[in-house]
Amino acid sequence: MSSKSGTFVIVGGGLAGAKAAEALRDKDFDGDVVLFAAEEHLPYERPPLSKEYLAGKKKLGDFTAEPEPWYRDHHIDVRLGTPVSAIDPRGHVVRLPDDSTVHYDKLLLATGSSPRRPPIPGADAERVHYLRTIDDADALDRALAEAGSLAIVGGGWIGLEVAAEARRRGLDVTVVEAAELPLLGALGREVAEVFAKLHRDHGVDLRVGASVEEITTAEGAATGLRLGDGSTVEADVVLVAVGAAPNTELAKAAALAMAPDGGVLVDSSLRTSDPDVYAAGDIASARHPLFDAHVRTEHWANALKQPAFAAAGMLGQPTEYAELPYFFTDQYDLGMEYVGYAPDYDRVVFRGDVDGREFVAFWLDGDSRVLAGMNVNVWDVLDDVKALVRSRKPVDADKLADPQQPLNTLI
Repeated sequence: MSSKSGTFVIVGGGLAGAKAAEALRDKDFDGDVVLFAAEEHLPYERPPLSKEYLAGKKKLGDFTAEPEPWYRDHHIDVRLGTPVSAIDPRGHVVRLPDDSTVHYDKLLLATGSSPRRPPIPGADAERVHYLRTIDDADALDRALAEAGSLAIVGGGWIGLEVAAEARRRGLDVTVVEAAELPLLGALGREVAEVFAKLHRDHGVDLRVGASVEEITTAEGAATGLRLGDGSTVEADVVLVAVGAAPNTELAKAAALAMAPDGGVLVDSSLRTSDPDVYAAGDIASARHPLFDAHVRTEHWANALKQPAFAAAGMLGQPTEYAELPYFFTDQYDLGMEYVGYAPDYDRVVFRGDVDGREFVAFWLDGDSRVLAGMNVNVWDVLDDVKALVRSRKPVDADKLADPQQPLNTLI
């Protein structure tokens, strides 16, 4: 089979799936491309669901990856509402729920992730919401429009973004987080404290170090929360936002190698342990050449950028995914971008006005190398922050903290 012919199958109808189809055609692949999407919607971006879409600032068409005519014009066989039930690497086929099969020469898994559902009573009651799909967002929007109060289980990105929108609408909002601070695992204590203060300043009742024993109900519908200390939170609507789990069931059943972080183990070309199967997006635990580690992040940037590298690999072209992990958020008057990878760091250096929420934060290791940086309401430094991370060189922390010292002079 020529690398420019045959049948390439994409399993997953999110942004990563759409970008993979685009990349294959951009790289002049003229074979068959079949994209299986479990949802009935064309692939779309997910960050707006808890941001601009929920706020009524964007419509679905604004963040749909490509309109229907594009798939038709580029001869992409998109099968909406069609989940894949199994893959058979030995037979090079995917199996569908009706037990039919589709042959592939190369396969890309881009199955994304699903909201974690905690094993607590009431988690499946009416007026309990999870947020992953456009249909989830529509249901949550309708519920918030009729509610006076919202309780959120989990102080991660989704929970805090929805909290900000609910406060904008005037709802009473309570966020219950098991850790000592919201976003503690993602950002560390120094910066997590910034987000805790942000939400308290905007009237959120933030309960940290707290467990949820039960989502209380009446007549099958949620009425609030009962916490581990015996206290209760009354709420018209409950959002459960305790993180996401990668959808790796197909990969596990196909005996593909898995990473300790729960993702599908891939090399820097995004190839799995099977040479004809690749993985991208939320599920991919990819070998990162800069950090010399396998990195898996559930963020938009991976779904946007990884597929082009996976497509190159599927076409037999040498490729290496070395983009820095990146994510962003918008909450109230705070907008930020984070770039880098700092699971273990020695200290955080701030540059600018932290109390005024206009600053840059840098995560440093014990050798004073910048592992990651985050710009908060400062919009002209991202490239310099990336360069500092990529340099892997020690920096003078005092100069790093000095706003009068140009960042590009520290590289």
